[in-house]
Amino acid sequence: MSVSEFLANLVIPLNLSVTLLVLAAILFIVRWRKTAAAIAVGALAWAMFWALPTTSLWAGGLLEQRYPHEPATALPAAQAIVVLGGNTANGRPNWFEPYDPKTTVLRTDTAARLYAADRAPLIIVSGAALDGGVSEARMMASALERDGVPTAAIIQEDHSLTTHQNAVYTAKMLRQHGIQRFLLVTSALHMPRAMASFQKQGLSPIAAPSPAQIVVPEAPDFSFWLPNLRTLNASRSIVKEYLGLLVYWVRGWV
Repeated sequence: MSVSEFLANLVIPLNLSVTLLVLAAILFIVRWRKTAAAIAVGALAWAMFWALPTTSLWAGGLLEQRYPHEPATALPAAQAIVVLGGNTANGRPNWFEPYDPKTTVLRTDTAARLYAADRAPLIIVSGAALDGGVSEARMMASALERDGVPTAAIIQEDHSLTTHQNAVYTAKMLRQHGIQRFLLVTSALHMPRAMASFQKQGLSPIAAPSPAQIVVPEAPDFSFWLPNLRTLNASRSIVKEYLGLLVYWVRGWV
């Protein structure tokens, strides 16, 4: 694991809170008890903050609503559809509800709807093999084929490991094929960083995000202020997205 990957995992609310509690325990043992108490309180407060649904609705909503989802028929026609690898919140249609594989909405589903609506004749799928196995591009291509997209209409970019590389490598493909107007598909949460990354490459993508996932569920017993573990676990995507935007800005990638 690289240093950047370690830090990205460390800032996840649950991981950071546990790490701080362990640090507090060590400091307590060595008799730095006031410092230990302050760190422990901070760790618990941080975990509680991200366990509240209202926190995710606010922080995640700011990102998701930057480029609101629109039906495929409402989007303009283009020369291609670019789909980025990734799987925010396992494709759950609602952040606060249990995972059900029968109701997931993946990025390839959004791309397939765009293709079926004749928004573009070509789909470029972008993503390498994160675990050394089958690339995300290959898996997305297979999913699109199952949804009725012809194999000949799919181009795979299977070298990119990050959003920055998605933009860099896909930009080369787009220019090689003379494509200037394209629809960019990713999760609503990831779209601000993705758009900024592609714009940094001198491109003008049209945002076509999957439906927002951080929305108030219809369950009558839903509470904005009742903390729960599912919300705490899911908040990792929000925190990592904000961290990603910061890191990309510092490195000049957006």
